[in-house]
Amino acid sequence: MMRFSPAPTFGLMAGLLLSACDGTTALDWDLRSGGAFDTTDAARQATGAPPQTDARGVVSYPGYQVAIAQRGDTVATVATRLGLGAEELARFNALQPGDALRPGEVLALPGRVASAPSGGVIGSGTGSVDVTTIATTALDRVGTSPVTATSPVVAEPARHRVARGETAFSIARTYNISARALADWNGLGPDLGVREGQYLIIPTATGAAPLPERVAAAPGQGSFTPEPPSAKLPLPDEKPTKASEPPKDTPASPDLGADRTAASATRLAMPVGGKIIRGYVKKQNDGIAIAAPAGTPIKAAADGTVAAITKDTAGTPIVVIRHADNLLTVYAGVDGVTLAKGAAVKRGQTIAKVRAGDPSFLHFEVRKGVESVDPMAYLQ
Repeated sequence: MMRFSPAPTFGLMAGLLLSACDGTTALDWDLRSGGAFDTTDAARQATGAPPQTDARGVVSYPGYQVAIAQRGDTVATVATRLGLGAEELARFNALQPGDALRPGEVLALPGRVASAPSGGVIGSGTGSVDVTTIATTALDRVGTSPVTATSPVVAEPARHRVARGETAFSIARTYNISARALADWNGLGPDLGVREGQYLIIPTATGAAPLPERVAAAPGQGSFTPEPPSAKLPLPDEKPTKASEPPKDTPASPDLGADRTAASATRLAMPVGGKIIRGYVKKQNDGIAIAAPAGTPIKAAADGTVAAITKDTAGTPIVVIRHADNLLTVYAGVDGVTLAKGAAVKRGQTIAKVRAGDPSFLHFEVRKGVESVDPMAYLQ
């Protein structure tokens, strides 16, 4: 009578055959030695999701912008949508104006384009504030020279230009990321093909730093047990200080005022109390929106001088105050301005009130020269 081996034997034999196909790596059955099934490298190469675009398919970073192609796009149609020259956009990306693009394919922009109009207005009715016009309607009257921000306020992925002979795999190895993540972020085709002169966004890594390596116990052996402290030696003599006695060698309290830095001296007070309903996004929303009831007094964030009082294109009043260290604060969505241009103001002094709207809020910006910075880094 013929006897058939149990089903598990077939699985075991398949595993042995697979391991035999690779003579360089022994199959690690109990997963102790970090061999064939080691996932350490995959964890280290973990990357985040591709960035989100605005309504026109543009992703903006402090140092550059890219356009993400949509279904049916060519280089020329993307250029038309963004108001760019098709020849210039094609040449910058080593393409021709009529070249068809894959959905999700990345085009580097040769220069910055304006933010999508749909994201610039907060609120509705008489209290709405067009935050995209504030820099051009108020700050151009201040008369300061541009100052570069000291540090970027949002994470910016690296950008790589493909050189001759490079492949998606060699580029991925250079940046210690997976080729699949590189393809997903840049809309590469199934063959992961790249071309000389093409710009690629390098995915942002999210994997945690690798843990220190440990020496695992051999199979069948227990874990290493550290030697306990000896109970033969006496404990050291202790003479604790009584609670009533002052501690010995207590250093003198430092004079914090003497060590005050320029950064700490420029801390700002909140102009109104309320919830922040819109955060800071460089080149898209160069300030924060603070919800507050209509008529709430607006306070000056620091001592300074009124540099400009004007209105945006919707007729919303804007106040700009100049402070020490070339710092400016901008207040939009206001009513009842109580100061004139050139007037000196003190920290906490009422300068206006919150304008009625749905919702009612104050749009507040902080600028170093005319370059916007995140107000939350300055507010106390």
